[in-house]
Amino acid sequence: MKTYKIACIPGDGIGKEVIPAGELVLEALANKSKSFQFTFSHFGWGGDWYREHGEMMPADGLDALRPMDAILFGSAGDPDIPDHITLWGLRLKICQGFDQYANVRPTRILPGIDAPLKRCTPKDLDWVIVRENSEGEYAGVGGRAHQGHPIEVATDVSMMTRAGVERIMRYAFKLAQSRPRKLLTVVTKSNAQRHAMVMWDEIAVQISKEFPDVKWDKELVDAATARMVNRPATLDTLVATNLHADILSDLAAALAGSLGIAPTGNIDPERRYPSMFEPIHGSAFDIMGKGLANPVGTFWSCVMLLEHLGEKETANALMAAIEKVTANPVLHTGDLGGKATTDQVTQAVCAELS
Repeated sequence: MKTYKIACIPGDGIGKEVIPAGELVLEALANKSKSFQFTFSHFGWGGDWYREHGEMMPADGLDALRPMDAILFGSAGDPDIPDHITLWGLRLKICQGFDQYANVRPTRILPGIDAPLKRCTPKDLDWVIVRENSEGEYAGVGGRAHQGHPIEVATDVSMMTRAGVERIMRYAFKLAQSRPRKLLTVVTKSNAQRHAMVMWDEIAVQISKEFPDVKWDKELVDAATARMVNRPATLDTLVATNLHADILSDLAAALAGSLGIAPTGNIDPERRYPSMFEPIHGSAFDIMGKGLANPVGTFWSCVMLLEHLGEKETANALMAAIEKVTANPVLHTGDLGGKATTDQVTQAVCAELS
């Protein structure tokens, strides 16, 4: 029997509620499968760790994660700690430390969910956004000088490398090639950013020649937001920079009904390091501890985790269970207009699996 080692990092806020729910669902799948099992290692890193130790995670934390097969992550964010400390001290430290350069965010309208776009059916909104996850606007290059003085200066440099752009473009084209429509939209802002984004466009043309069966187009990021709203059926797979895709994927999740259902995979395609899977909803301290968090984003992230591990049949079974549960309005949490609790949704998915 296979044993998969999963690192669980609930992090902050409702991450402490949805990650245990994800563990329950994964255990239910393992019990049904009989061909594999999970061992979970728990890491209490995040805001509470910071208050006690002065850091979001230990300096040698990556060494503890390195032997794992995958990481299940909750959220990073604490109202008492500046956001740049929580993000860079935990999530981005893992993403960059393990070179998880492909951030993959599938979005579609699940059964039973009343999405806000009128005249938009589930077949019209079925997207995957590929986000460059290692450099760009979140490269961390920059600094501040003369703080507190009238001449204070602060810079954040969007750093793009040919190697970084080539690999994310190749990943996106290959992903588009694997989907039925074989359609890719390259999101850019090269009209205003005339150096790095022009290189981005040029590399897209270069990589496209390796995938002659993929139909692709180019869209300015501001126009892409309007296209997502007005012409959703014209999109399928999208690739964008770290910042652009971060914003577009939140819009995509909202258009599909809620950030609470949206998953993410931070992928190392070369499998040198463990990849990390997480819901995109954030820490949501306003509902923390009330049992109201929607665990569907975590469950869908578990689907991606299973696919990454090669357990495709089990991943399909979990996705089918999620869709049966979302199809029942009684099991909708508050973000979907319902009154169901985290535990009720979790137990319903587990019941479907058993």
